[in-house]
Amino acid sequence: MIFHPVEEAFKEAVAQGVFPGAVVLVGKGDEVVFERAFGHRSLVPEKSPMQLETIFDLASLTKPLATTIATMLLVREKKIRLEDRVTRFFPNFGVFGKTHVTFRHLLAHCSGLPAWKPYYEDIVKGEREGKINFVASRAAKSYVFEQIHREKSLASPGTQSLYSDLGFMLLGEVIEEVTGWTLDRYCQDKVFKPMGLRSTSFVDLTLLRTRRLQPVAEMIAPTEQCPWRKKVLCGEVHDDNAYAMGGVAGHAGLFSSARDIHLLLTRLKRCCRGEDPFLPAPLVTLPIPWAGIPRRPRIPPAAAIFRRTRSVTWASPAHRSGGIWKRIATSFF
Repeated sequence: MIFHPVEEAFKEAVAQGVFPGAVVLVGKGDEVVFERAFGHRSLVPEKSPMQLETIFDLASLTKPLATTIATMLLVREKKIRLEDRVTRFFPNFGVFGKTHVTFRHLLAHCSGLPAWKPYYEDIVKGEREGKINFVASRAAKSYVFEQIHREKSLASPGTQSLYSDLGFMLLGEVIEEVTGWTLDRYCQDKVFKPMGLRSTSFVDLTLLRTRRLQPVAEMIAPTEQCPWRKKVLCGEVHDDNAYAMGGVAGHAGLFSSARDIHLLLTRLKRCCRGEDPFLPAPLVTLPIPWAGIPRRPRIPPAAAIFRRTRSVTWASPAHRSGGIWKRIATSFF
């Protein structure tokens, strides 16, 4: 396989300031056939080169790589069923037209829940008004869950598709309720460790505060200068709601490296083929009924460049003007 066009495209993208740096990994079967780091891990306060081992804030990839897999494990263990209603565990959730929402609806983004709400604003306001250490606390996380339970439905479940952070926040709460463990501990012990992932984890901000720990910033790619946290975010979840909830949430908060993601996806592909006992093939290949459900006009963040096909596993290039993106898409697909 020839990867020279890919290398040139990423070098040009870095030179043009499309992004500071990137790690590109291409796998064929179980084998890594191309792996390269480009540009810089960080630009401020000083430039540092991107490394193959650099750990990234995965943002919404938390949904499929942590929360969805954890949900699959609970289904495999018969602790929940996809057709179970959320009200089985949280009776108060059924208000305002949400009685019939199931876990399948949450996974398929057709529960009728809103896409996003700025819960972090109320949490920050609460701390400013006297709630000591309320931001990034377990109390703040409980507050967010209560607000989701009280949300009004935008549509009957299963009738409209709307990419929803709230649905996966709720799945994170369900996982913690059913297992009695925090989401990060459950994923670490039941998903990441059994898969041999060494660079994949959540960063629990409550532990950083109470134990005065700090993530190793030299290994992590910063995200941005946050206007309200007043600093460059590095080793601290970028998503505002996930940060306000303490860094561990079902919709965002996971950190990982390219190599770990490749290993995880390789294991899931083996599961699909029935070659890995971690998850049964029928569960991994279970169809999620997106097709035929009208979509509301919000494009998921992960679909800004790639649009979904009917397959859960694959994405096809979306139309995107501009030479760099066209060259990258042509090189990869």
